[in-house]
Amino acid sequence: MTNLVYLRMKKNVNIQQMRELLLEDIAHISSSDSKLKRKLEKTPIYRITNKDKNLVVIDSMLIIEHLNRVYHSIELQLIGPSQTIVRVISKKSSTPILIVACVWLLLFIGTAMTIMNFHYDVSMQEVQQKLHLLLTGKENEYPLWIQVPYSIGLGLGTLVFFNHWFNKRFNEEPSPLEVEIFNYQQDLDNYLNHHENKFNDRNHSS
Repeated sequence: MTNLVYLRMKKNVNIQQMRELLLEDIAHISSSDSKLKRKLEKTPIYRITNKDKNLVVIDSMLIIEHLNRVYHSIELQLIGPSQTIVRVISKKSSTPILIVACVWLLLFIGTAMTIMNFHYDVSMQEVQQKLHLLLTGKENEYPLWIQVPYSIGLGLGTLVFFNHWFNKRFNEEPSPLEVEIFNYQQDLDNYLNHHENKFNDRNHSS
């Protein structure tokens, strides 16, 4: 009797060290036969070695071929992604406080210079002076009642835009920066799927 098994590849998998990958590491499995499902989950698929460095792209068709050779009474149905990207992520030591402080200071100065140059280009001070003149009928070189709230609003607007205060998120919506990072990761994964597919038959476990 043929058992129907649904297989859905995980798009990305991160592991801490080079080791043998089981089917449950790289795919979700669904079957009416719970005993068969557990057996499939523990099936060795691929052993990551130093030759692979820190990246392996595993193709679902080769997995299906391997499982069909090992299990003769199953019918595999593939759904979802057709490849899994496996990354070996080494444990990183904590970043020294001095380096964090230097990077933070560099970004702070760079951001401040960018904002000041933008305001100079658009003549922001003159605009605020004219706005003060229109509202009060008096000239003032430094209309602080406009400049101070504007500066505070600029900072608050930046926080709301990026939707983060350190590790705290204001709401569940992703920030524009997170969306750009996600799009970059999607493009990177597509590139790897196209150029780095290197699942060799000789590495299949019997």
